[in-house]
Amino acid sequence: MKISFKSFVKTILIRIFRIILLLGVVSVIMFWFYPDVTRKVTNSDFLQGVMNKKTVSDVLVDIGDKTKARLLPWFEKANVPYPPQHLALLGFKAEKRLEMWAKKEGIWISIRHYPILAASGIAGPKLREGDRQVPEGIYRLNFLNPNSLYHLSMQINYPNDFDKNKAAEEQRTHLGGDIFIHGKAVSIGCLAIGDEAIEELFVLVATIGLDKVTVILAPQQDMQTVVLNTSIHPWISELYADIRQILKHKFLGVLNPSP
Repeated sequence: MKISFKSFVKTILIRIFRIILLLGVVSVIMFWFYPDVTRKVTNSDFLQGVMNKKTVSDVLVDIGDKTKARLLPWFEKANVPYPPQHLALLGFKAEKRLEMWAKKEGIWISIRHYPILAASGIAGPKLREGDRQVPEGIYRLNFLNPNSLYHLSMQINYPNDFDKNKAAEEQRTHLGGDIFIHGKAVSIGCLAIGDEAIEELFVLVATIGLDKVTVILAPQQDMQTVVLNTSIHPWISELYADIRQILKHKFLGVLNPSP
């Protein structure tokens, strides 16, 4: 039996539609149940290389001046030279706030803070891939990504040595990774702070250098009142004591956050 050309095309289009629909369903399932794996695929260096997009230098040329103009009044108000010697980013999960602090003559001074527009999870550190938790601890930045799917992004070095050591003690594997501070207002396991905010941090970090930046992620600002069952993971008390110590003696005990 002969099949008309019109019927043949219709059959092909239906099959293509079904394949696209299936791929869409699989993508949603992967994003929902395996968010860390999905981020690794979509943010991989390989894909970024293939896409051959802009560099960090390109970003500085494009938005460096206007971003600096937005930041300067904050530094002038705090009486801190721009760019600062060192930078600290304090992320508080309960308050949904990311604070910027700068060091001047050995003293940490609050510059400003940004609202965290999206972050998943609850109080408690990240333990494994796919648990949707934002890490907690004292971190640094690995690299800047000028080609992020979320405008711009900065990768946090989770898991750090502390995370790896505690995981080894408990024989936990597959800790996850690819945790970013990024733009836009959607995120699973990362910190989304919007495009303007990430532009400011991206340019500032690119200007002073990754090695001059400390990132502290805490369940809440008042570490004295954290309520968390630590019986399963007793080391969390040690982690929180470290965070409490550095916040009290270097940051929150010095000066209240600026608006």
